[in-house]
Amino acid sequence: MVFNVRESQRSIKTEFPRKVREIEHVWIPMSDGTRLAARIWLPEDAGESPVPAILEYIPYRKNDFTALRDSIRHPYFAGHGYASIRVDMRGCGDSDGILYDEYLPQEQDDAIEVIEWIASQPWCTGAVGMIGKSWGGFNGLQVAARRPPALKTIITLCSTDDRYADDVHYLGGCVLASDMLWWASTMLVYNARPADPRIVGDEWRSTWLQRLEKTPPFVEEWMSHQRRDAYWKHGSVCENYADIEIPVFAVGGWADGYTNAILRLLEGLPGPRKGLIGPWAHEYPEVAVPGPAIGFLQECLRWWDHWLKGIDTGIMEEPMLRAWMQDSVPPQVDYAERPGRWVAETAWPSPAIQPTDMWLGENQSLSGKAPASEREVAVPSMQAHGLYAGVFCPFGQPGDLASDQRLENGLAVCFTSEPLEEPVEILGFPEVTVELSADRPNALLAVRLCDVAPDGASTLVSWGMLNLTHRESHEHPAPLAVGERYTVSVRLNAVGHVLPAGHRWQVALSPNYWPHAWPSPEPVTLTVYTGEKTRLTLPVRPPQAIDDELPDFGMPETAAVMEREILREERRTREVRHDLINGVWTLEDYSDEGARRLLPNGIEYGSVNRNIYTIEEGNPLSAQVRCEWTLHVGRGEWQTRLESVSTMSADAKQFYLKNELTAYEGETQVFTKTWTREIPRDHV
Repeated sequence: MVFNVRESQRSIKTEFPRKVREIEHVWIPMSDGTRLAARIWLPEDAGESPVPAILEYIPYRKNDFTALRDSIRHPYFAGHGYASIRVDMRGCGDSDGILYDEYLPQEQDDAIEVIEWIASQPWCTGAVGMIGKSWGGFNGLQVAARRPPALKTIITLCSTDDRYADDVHYLGGCVLASDMLWWASTMLVYNARPADPRIVGDEWRSTWLQRLEKTPPFVEEWMSHQRRDAYWKHGSVCENYADIEIPVFAVGGWADGYTNAILRLLEGLPGPRKGLIGPWAHEYPEVAVPGPAIGFLQECLRWWDHWLKGIDTGIMEEPMLRAWMQDSVPPQVDYAERPGRWVAETAWPSPAIQPTDMWLGENQSLSGKAPASEREVAVPSMQAHGLYAGVFCPFGQPGDLASDQRLENGLAVCFTSEPLEEPVEILGFPEVTVELSADRPNALLAVRLCDVAPDGASTLVSWGMLNLTHRESHEHPAPLAVGERYTVSVRLNAVGHVLPAGHRWQVALSPNYWPHAWPSPEPVTLTVYTGEKTRLTLPVRPPQAIDDELPDFGMPETAAVMEREILREERRTREVRHDLINGVWTLEDYSDEGARRLLPNGIEYGSVNRNIYTIEEGNPLSAQVRCEWTLHVGRGEWQTRLESVSTMSADAKQFYLKNELTAYEGETQVFTKTWTREIPRDHV
């Protein structure tokens, strides 16, 4: 997981309206005696002229891992009249305690105490905002729902309102094999890093060994909840949007894995809210790819000034949603830029967007006319289908995005339209409704929507999947009756896309999507019944006059990035291999995230991650995921290294989890532990 601080095509600011003072380390006391570690940037005169505060509250270590990205944002906010505070959560970085899981009540309780502490400081006016990407975007929403009095507004980026439906664990009731173990293995090794001896003193070693021993592999808890139960409802603000009364600015990108929540938040939240969706991956919009990047920090200031200082910046007179309408492009595994234009909606759902049906018909056609007669189409299992789908949550690394879908189409059943006579623009959630039956009680349906160019190149536009045992409920799954007909709908990921004249829409169906979906226990053949019920519904949006009246976003501005020395450059490879003799497919994703030394504090850190996904054609029980990490952090003679190996496999009845973690001080092994767990399959 790489945090980018790209310096090209942005304006680096070294002077601000107010001079900035940085406090490298502050302890924030919790009521139970725990101390949380914080870094604070303040206007120099905040003691005499108090300012509102902005909090970023995440588990990713302020002294090293996010120090570079923190350095370009927090001083920028402080220079424009805010106290900007970066807090490491309990059990992370230099903070006390253990991090036992994501989004626990303790995390939110601590955040409320942190906000109260900030609001009571002499340099603060008592008004606090929260900002965060990913984990920090999640907990911003969750803390807002708890309504601490001093919290006046949040900016949430790349986050979700629904921890079960839209996160790295499950999607459509399917185990998200590509990310479930990867993210758990990531947090296992991240949590295993020690506190900084320069901050915590000689106790660093004892607290490190305690973290190593007590911090669990999160995947064991996640796999113990395979349906949408109370565990996932906690922290899912969609359970009651009315809990959030303060203004919310929700931000993301079409290339990210978390964009769907923005549209749901705009529809569900009762208070003031705005949405912004660019072409970006899982990153802040002032540095994100694909471009164009925008002056996002200036937009943040307009938001903060309005809601924390009472200054009319005009931001609330602008449309509720601004989104990048992406032009059609040839398929590539990464893009520096996505051509397109900004469009806007004054309300969401938009009355201007019209659901438009196209029917899946005979001869695998896709047309605007319902077929006159029903046809049966067999959709058999091909275990290798999905290897060219790209990653679930792109961070903007080379190789993240989907390849030409012609590589996938021979392993699926595709329905293709005639070339369009006029361009069509869509904005929102495509949906595919299918009447089908299955020859096994446990099955899934994966759906891809593609843009087929005149030369046959196929670009993935959107996708979705559904565990068919969850066809009526994610809380109460039920086996399929073999041969019985069901009508199911699969909502695909939200998208803004222009299909040009001469191009064709294509819908691909499969009962497999490896490694995104953990495969069903047995090979499955679905029978699809084409007719009135089986159709694609597109959110068609005609161009609107408002699109031509939008003000331009400014050029990206940031503070200067922290001085650092590159010790090892980043490198990424992503390879698909096929053993023709044994019929085994392997996807290997290798990411050397580089190594660097931060000159202000002398810390050195870096990591290497390898993820291997294997499956044998015709044998879904052969599926296996293996995630390996090597990570180091140190300074001078103080050097530590973590190594981990996590694996996940299954038979017809059980999942098998194994996590191994080894820690070194210098070259001396100081800790090793292996966790193993068997967890029953629950309608998966």
